[in-house]
Amino acid sequence: MRMNEGVEWALHSCVNMTWLDQDEAVTAKKLAAFYELPAAYLNKQLQSLVKAGILTSTSGPRGGFRLARRPDQITLLDIVTAIEGREDAFRCEGILRKGPGGRDDVDYRAHCELSMAMRQADLAWRKSLAGKTVADIAATVQRKHPNTREGTRARFESLRA
Repeated sequence: MRMNEGVEWALHSCVNMTWLDQDEAVTAKKLAAFYELPAAYLNKQLQSLVKAGILTSTSGPRGGFRLARRPDQITLLDIVTAIEGREDAFRCEGILRKGPGGRDDVDYRAHCELSMAMRQADLAWRKSLAGKTVADIAATVQRKHPNTREGTRARFESLRA
C-alpha cells in the first residue's frame, strides 16, 4: 500500500502545530516553507484536515491554521483518513465467483481466505494508527530531541508569511 505524500505532510504539520501556542495560527505558506513543500498542494491537505475537524482555519492578517482539538485527541488514523479517505486498502472484487466452483450467491469478501486475511491486516494497521496520537509523537520527538519545540518555533518565526 502506498499513501499519497500529503499524508506525510499533514502528519508533520500537525505535530509541528503542537509546539505553537494554543491561540497561535500558522499560514499554509509558512507550513509549506518549513519543509520546502508546494504551498498550494499542502493547502489542499490542510483543507481536508479542516473538513475532518482536525484543524481550524481563520482568514485575515493573523489567520492561518491551528489544531481544532487537543493533540492527545487527534490520532494518526484521524489524519490518514482525512487525507486518504476511509476505504479499505484492499478491495475484494470477488474474482472467485468467476473461477471453478464459483457462485453468484456467495459474498466472497466474507468467505475468501485472502480477503479475510487482507481485511485483518488492514484492521491491525488502523488499530495501530488509532492508538497513537499527535501528542504521543510530539512527546517522543521532544524526549529524543529536547530543543525541537524551540527550534520549530524559531523556524516559523524566521519564515516570511
